[in-house]
Amino acid sequence: MLVALYNRTFEPEDIPTLQRIIHKLEGYQLNLIFFEDFYQRIQPHLQLQRPPQILFTGRTDLPLHTDMLFSFGGDGTMLDTITFVGNSNIPIIGINLGRLGFLAAISEDDVDDALSSLVQGSYTIEKRSLLHLDANIPLFGDSPFGLNEFTIHRKDSSSMIKIHTYLNGEFLNTYWADGLIVATPTGSTGYSLSCGGPVVFPQASNFVITPVAPHNLNLRSIVVPDDGIISFEVEGRSDTFLCTLDSRSETITSDTQLAIRKENFSISLVRPHDHNFLKTIRQKLYWGIDKRN
Repeated sequence: MLVALYNRTFEPEDIPTLQRIIHKLEGYQLNLIFFEDFYQRIQPHLQLQRPPQILFTGRTDLPLHTDMLFSFGGDGTMLDTITFVGNSNIPIIGINLGRLGFLAAISEDDVDDALSSLVQGSYTIEKRSLLHLDANIPLFGDSPFGLNEFTIHRKDSSSMIKIHTYLNGEFLNTYWADGLIVATPTGSTGYSLSCGGPVVFPQASNFVITPVAPHNLNLRSIVVPDDGIISFEVEGRSDTFLCTLDSRSETITSDTQLAIRKENFSISLVRPHDHNFLKTIRQKLYWGIDKRN
């Protein structure tokens, strides 16, 4: 079994956890390959049974026959791996070294049981939909897709912007706001949720459109089918604006034409059988927890 390991940053206090997990994986006789930068940083602290045969730097040199990719960090680290995996269908599992962790839901306390379940084949592969950005200029290189959300923002401290929004070419609304979010079901528990959007089950075939600090207070999130196209025209007093896909950003102008649609491939996330979406949101959102009871 070929297992890829990825991390973009770790704190000194994370080193014992990383050492323990990597040694545990070696104990299961798995073939480990490392993200090159991660290996260079962890190598002084780690004594491997055998050096990795492969160090990868991105999508072009991540072997297509990789059986699973481990992401060590928080949800931001998980989102990085999406650009590595692309349409290769390599399953991703997140080990949470961050804080909230909706995607990287396996905590340090659960790692041993989770690894045992994986080796025994006691896990589920969840398919998660992506959104795809089409534009009249090159944006986001060879990865114009995202797992969580696409956003349009004012770029500086200027006044609010106007975002004219269309569904399949038909006018929906003009949002006078600091920005606008289009979230996937997976991304509904991220930025969109913090701006008042709803929680959407990952299996739903929807996008969530959520304004950021709208001028009209009666504007709320709207849930739309993901089989259409959402397009935008942006204007404001500033000459430039910001658009993002997950944690990546690009600068655009009012001449930039933007449209969002569902990506034609999905991402595979690994879930041990004792982990599921309901359990995750109950834990992360503290549902049912009340100090008075």
